[in-house]
Amino acid sequence: MGNFYTKYSGHYKELIYLGVPIVIGQIGQIILAFADTLMIGHHSTIELGAASFVNNMFTMAIIFSTGFSYGLTPIVGNLFGNNDSPAIGRTLKNSLLANTVVAFILTFCMTVLYFNIEKLGQPDELIPLIKPYFIVLLISLIFVLLFNAFKQFADGITDTKTSMWILIAGNLMNVFGNYILIYGKLGMPEMGLLGAGISTLFSRILMCAVFIIIFFFTPYYKPYLEGFKKSKLNWPDFRKLNNLGWPIAFQMGMETASFSLSAIMIGWIGTIALAAHQIMLSVSQIGFMMYYGMGAAVAVRVSNYRGKGDMVNVRRTANAGFHLIMAMSVLVSVSLYLLRYRIGGWFTDSEEVSITVAGLIIPFIIYQFGDGLQITFANALRGISDVKPMMIVAFIAYFIISLPLGYFFGFVMNLGTFGVWMAFPFGLTCAGIMFYIRFLLKTKV
Repeated sequence: MGNFYTKYSGHYKELIYLGVPIVIGQIGQIILAFADTLMIGHHSTIELGAASFVNNMFTMAIIFSTGFSYGLTPIVGNLFGNNDSPAIGRTLKNSLLANTVVAFILTFCMTVLYFNIEKLGQPDELIPLIKPYFIVLLISLIFVLLFNAFKQFADGITDTKTSMWILIAGNLMNVFGNYILIYGKLGMPEMGLLGAGISTLFSRILMCAVFIIIFFFTPYYKPYLEGFKKSKLNWPDFRKLNNLGWPIAFQMGMETASFSLSAIMIGWIGTIALAAHQIMLSVSQIGFMMYYGMGAAVAVRVSNYRGKGDMVNVRRTANAGFHLIMAMSVLVSVSLYLLRYRIGGWFTDSEEVSITVAGLIIPFIIYQFGDGLQITFANALRGISDVKPMMIVAFIAYFIISLPLGYFFGFVMNLGTFGVWMAFPFGLTCAGIMFYIRFLLKTKV
């Protein structure tokens, strides 16, 4: 046991130091979604159902775009390991261009979805609420992607605290904006769900603007700013970012799609089921984003060690990350299990919704091992820039296994919302096993 701790203790410390600020920032993002859902749910159960549908669609787009921006991290991590500051600034400039292009592509795709909302079988009473909320979130997409580019650059140079503080401040502002606009306080009209969307839009604009100001006007970033200013947009960097970014985007997008597209199936069951699904997604994302925060630290440390050619510590870092993520998952699972009969009441006064939420805690706990495994080794593969096979793994795990099983359990076996959620452990665990095997094969010493 002593030898085990000696082997990994240094990696635990490195990952905790680097990962905790990312985790805090990620939790800040979840608090935003958590607060939105809680405030909307107490304003109207129907609005909660509409928020569930729209947020699920945009979560898919935002996670996809975040995955694309993750392609910057291993590049910056390798350059940082070699102390090449000018190249880091040049790569950031090209990343901003690449993220802007992706933002326009996603905006186009979501606009097409907007004009086909009525064809997706959602309850008729939700459509008038869905459409204006959808439009406001659509406008905010470009700011999410630009912020992501700066965040992944900062994470890659091991500065994880800047984005943490920006996210915390932005989310606090969003919660305050929700209070004013949803309920009509301080002389503002009561806007309900649309008010939550407007608050989210303004917080995303300000977070992006603050990061830009910090990058251009603070001494810490000066070495990278010089490379940013003196360099030109170039095809080799742009191509490399796209080669890494798109596979990660599709991997994360397909994972999120297994949850988000499940909302369409759950919408067939009814508004109560959809409201319960939204509450559980808000709760489950606490764990997911915590794990992905530590997973991002794994990607950064793995990329640093790979830049130095130290494959032994590449493996040890990934294993240490998995240990930490599993410890986090136990903490999350025990806490939510003990609170399972109270969670629904935080968001809504509907007893039927609360009972449904309590039942969904069980499949949530079951898939924690698989979720932790796939997050750890997806990020470890990202750290060594081995990302293309991740698309294939994600397609098999989430589209061939998870979504069809969700339909089978939910509608063929007549298990309803519980059945749809019981499919998630199968997809996540299969993905985790395949990512782990791939990582072992690519890091043989």
